[in-house]
Amino acid sequence: MALFGYKVRSPQGNILTGTIEAREQRMVIDRLRHQRFIVLEIGEIKKSASKDLLDSINFLKKRVKQKDLVLFSRQLSTLIGAGVPIVQGLTILVEQIENPAFKKVITSVREDIESGTSITEALSRHPTVFSELYVNMVKAGELGGILDIILERLSAYQESAAALRGKIRAAMIYPAVIALVAGGVTTFLMVVVVPMFVKIFQQVGAELPLPTQILLMLSNFLKRYIIFLIIGLIAFVVGLRQYYKTEAGSMYIDTLLLRLPLFGSLLRKVAVAKFTRTFGTLVKSGVPILQALETVAKTSGNRVVEKAVLAAKDAIREGERISDPLKASGVFPPMVTQMISVGEETGNLDAMLSKIAEFYEQEVDAAVSGLTSLIEPVVVVFMGVIIGAIAVAMYMPMFQMGAIVGR
Repeated sequence: MALFGYKVRSPQGNILTGTIEAREQRMVIDRLRHQRFIVLEIGEIKKSASKDLLDSINFLKKRVKQKDLVLFSRQLSTLIGAGVPIVQGLTILVEQIENPAFKKVITSVREDIESGTSITEALSRHPTVFSELYVNMVKAGELGGILDIILERLSAYQESAAALRGKIRAAMIYPAVIALVAGGVTTFLMVVVVPMFVKIFQQVGAELPLPTQILLMLSNFLKRYIIFLIIGLIAFVVGLRQYYKTEAGSMYIDTLLLRLPLFGSLLRKVAVAKFTRTFGTLVKSGVPILQALETVAKTSGNRVVEKAVLAAKDAIREGERISDPLKASGVFPPMVTQMISVGEETGNLDAMLSKIAEFYEQEVDAAVSGLTSLIEPVVVVFMGVIIGAIAVAMYMPMFQMGAIVGR
């Protein structure tokens, strides 16, 4: 994310300045124009090396956690529902917020609202805390006079989204940790244990069998080049992350991820669950369909899904139904597009989207459980084969040594 400074003219003719974090300048311009600002000046603010270092050191301290936002939304919803004015409600919440960074943000939002700024505009000035989805839903609640209901829905959505992220994180972290442990144990055996046995064999003067010679070659290779292998792995990861930041790179990697044998199906289910849950929440909250689709695309987390949703938005603008372009994209399963079609025909699109989201969230649960139960025996067998092969290669010279001693 880059930091952009801007200077704009508001619809009332006032000159405003500020900063926004975004991936690219075009997104900042679109966001400002969406708020009916006339962009006068805009440019990226380059950070110094010391500032980058300070930001990285204070990252955890400055970060506003998801649970802070969920609690804030629920409490503000309760206060507004009880008839407390928005400014007074924010004042009450500021005193209760423990996170210093979040307290500073909410204080700024309250001051902006006191000066005559709308709630939506005040929140949109803090994009690192309040996402575009959050701002759009608050805007719908503000215009419709149901802000307390919208905030309650936002809390429920954020909790569901956090639970979904937790499931996919568990599915990815478990095999990664197992693979890391397996690699560490194997490396330790090859670099530390094997050379100790080889010294004993060389002192006896026994001729090493072919499997032991191959194992010794691998051990020497690791001992000599392990630093270069680690540096190469780090360089590969950094290069892959930089490549993913490009449009072509993110499209290629996201397409590849969806085609993976085991994880591809899981990631597709996660994408469908996230799409339907987000889209359903926005539609139920009164956000216009085209604006909702644009928000869903930007928050999808997958470039393939984003492209499909944006293409659907363009087709709907031309008069097509929602289900037809989604079906034509090939990204969404037939059951999803059929249920969306039924929702369109019956006028219960938001309810149908919620049912799809619940179904696929259950599917994600089942997929994560199945993947975890499958990975465990595979890793055990893999480790058994590796360690068994090392043990056999080490014991073969011992048998020869026993024969030499016997003679």
